[in-house]
Amino acid sequence: MSHIVFFLVPGVHLLDLAGPAQVFSTAADFGHPYTLTYVAERPQVPTVQGLPLVAGVDWPELGPEDLIVVPGWRTRTPAGEPVIGPAALQALRDHHAGGGTVASVCGGAEALGRAGLLDGRRCTTHHDVQDELALRHPGAVVVPDVLFTVDDRVITSAGIASGIDLALHLIATRHGPAVAARVAREMVVHTRRNGHEPQSSAMLRHRSHLDDTVHRAQNLIDARFDRPLPLPALASAVGVSERTLTRLFSRATGLTPLRYQQTLRLERAQHLISHGATVDTAARSVGFEDARMLRRLRARTT
Repeated sequence: MSHIVFFLVPGVHLLDLAGPAQVFSTAADFGHPYTLTYVAERPQVPTVQGLPLVAGVDWPELGPEDLIVVPGWRTRTPAGEPVIGPAALQALRDHHAGGGTVASVCGGAEALGRAGLLDGRRCTTHHDVQDELALRHPGAVVVPDVLFTVDDRVITSAGIASGIDLALHLIATRHGPAVAARVAREMVVHTRRNGHEPQSSAMLRHRSHLDDTVHRAQNLIDARFDRPLPLPALASAVGVSERTLTRLFSRATGLTPLRYQQTLRLERAQHLISHGATVDTAARSVGFEDARMLRRLRARTT
């Protein structure tokens, strides 16, 4: 992929665009020949954040090594505005039919769906609109709760920051993981996440409640999940009894404080293992004395 074309629609999210654009631009700074072009159906493109963009209206000639990326836009459902004209949809189809790769970030998957590129393929989008995407495009296999999917040169990502993960994956595929890691370091991206990792971490999945005491307890666990944190010390730190904390925590999250800590450890360990760490090394890194508990937790999850 030497030519990266971003197809911009009205109401585009800046980070959906800027994240992957920064990845390829940084790779170009390191000597990998990428040319970035921005195409729209009108020369002026409003963004949902209020910053207007200027784009070309003519599609460049593309080859099999090139990539088209459709960043997402703000809408309550993928079926909402903007309208995408037939010429742009045909450009997406023609590029893929010619051996090229097409990708989307967030709601941009709707554009690929309208072009017929999701039929029979695995895809994903932002978790808020996954069900709607599946309803509108019944031929698509919408995969929930993943960061990105790759299926026959059609690549879709969950949205917002996951566009960076998608672009780093493409860099790693093209140039190797060392180049992707260098780009990630330059962008101060802490870790490069794999496509099968969840769209939201355990820290976020169990935060959709309004109990301040439990949030304060979670803050303490989050900050030191890899170290011992006895229930008496945790309860004392948030100013309640052990019994009260356990009851409030379970009611708010569905987990005990210990199970929440184990969930954080398991998620981090799974990430380390997916990046090449052994089970023993991952277990020690997240605070387990040995790998037996980690193996039991992984087996329970499976």
